[in-house]
Amino acid sequence: MATITFKGNPVQTSGTLPAKGTKAPDFRLTGSDLKDVGLADFAGLVKILNIVPSLDTGVCAASARAFNKAAASLGNVVILTISRDLPFAQKRFCEAEGIDKVVTLSELRDREFGKTYGVEMITGPLAGLLSRAVVVLNKDNTVVYTQQVPEIAQEPDYESALLAAKKAL
Repeated sequence: MATITFKGNPVQTSGTLPAKGTKAPDFRLTGSDLKDVGLADFAGLVKILNIVPSLDTGVCAASARAFNKAAASLGNVVILTISRDLPFAQKRFCEAEGIDKVVTLSELRDREFGKTYGVEMITGPLAGLLSRAVVVLNKDNTVVYTQQVPEIAQEPDYESALLAAKKAL
């Protein structure tokens, strides 16, 4: 269990992020086309998992925009923005914001991702949503970088995540 904060108040998560050097747990998440996907659907690519509480918040929207902008300069890297938002809301958000280089994925049908990756918030006003975190996987789905953002209202360390992704190419 990790302790993070929301506006300075302690929040517990369901666990800890997968350890660097370990194989990433597979998942079943739902895309904006309502098709379920897992790690095999992104085989051969470096993956940046941009995990957020909800795209309907300013900081989450900012991280989606920042990773979308960075994606233009990354070859063979896919950025997966993962939340518990419905796929319809994710799609609307991306269309309204002009976000077209990241893949949004939802825990619509399977709520195990948050538990397996240790990012489900279990206390605090946002309990039930995912905490803000970034996990970078190499082409073989080995974890090469993690960041559990310590304060939900803060943006992740984009530079370190992008550098880890580039090194994994």
